[in-house]
Amino acid sequence: MSILVYVENADGKFKKSTFEVVSYAKAIADQLNTNVVAVSIGSVDQTGLSNLGKYGASKVLNVSNEKLKSFVNQAYASIIAEAAKKENANVVILANSFSGKGLAPRIAVKLKAGLADGAVELPKTDGGKFSVKKTAFSGKAFASVELTSEIKIIALNPNSYQVIESGSTASIEDFQSEAKESDFRTMVKEIVRATDKIALPDAELVVSAGRGMKGPENWGMIEELAKVLGAATACSKPVSDAGWRPHEEHVGQTGIAVSPNLYIAIGISGAIQHLAGVSSSKTIVVINKDPEAPFFKVADYGMVGDAFEIVPKLIESIKSYKAQV
Repeated sequence: MSILVYVENADGKFKKSTFEVVSYAKAIADQLNTNVVAVSIGSVDQTGLSNLGKYGASKVLNVSNEKLKSFVNQAYASIIAEAAKKENANVVILANSFSGKGLAPRIAVKLKAGLADGAVELPKTDGGKFSVKKTAFSGKAFASVELTSEIKIIALNPNSYQVIESGSTASIEDFQSEAKESDFRTMVKEIVRATDKIALPDAELVVSAGRGMKGPENWGMIEELAKVLGAATACSKPVSDAGWRPHEEHVGQTGIAVSPNLYIAIGISGAIQHLAGVSSSKTIVVINKDPEAPFFKVADYGMVGDAFEIVPKLIESIKSYKAQV
């Protein structure tokens, strides 16, 4: 028995969430007194694969296939399920990312496994049972689910577990897996990435703004605040609907759900649909001139005042602090 972890890459580079899931898998493996095997699909250099050992993987199954350079849900799920059978893995771990949300249920069906997606903590193990804490109702609540199946699938929310270096290097084994032609009925023809931006689902810091900014011409200070903090930028649904900001920055129930260490909301009232997408944030800071804004009820810190006065002062204070350290 072993723990299998799918290590997702973007253009041949592993994301922070990849190291989180390997660290998470290693912690579970220690509980069960077993080892971690990673499976990588796509073109990743040997050094990158070997370095997964630093986070607890003892071996990496490397799948390199021209047809699999671009993400294909069904084909990737088939390969991961096949790898799990090869390694006699009773637990499969992956990130609850855009790709992971499509893969996890497919893998569960192929392996006849129980699934806990949106996990935020290590499972509590009791014999053959896992009790997993996960998000529920679009992030508005938490649920504790019990997995009693022989094989268990866990999809871990980004920024829910720390990256821990606990090993050295991993051995690399080429894994030959021939996906069926039926797995390629739906293909991704093109992926366009904003390479100069921090991806929202993986961001540890997020600066978000709403209609309180009055128009797209005032977004410069939001982007400047994000830059000095090393944060991703986001917005509320009305802002993206109005065309002030691109839809890929829309955070909320119908947009992207985030769970950063720090979420700064500027000029956002805090409608329930928006809160559903940010409630997993570790710390929420709200800046709004309306003291009755609903967002203040869930904020860890709040500033009542005009964003056009507060944000420039905040930027200067951060710059001054950074100049001193």
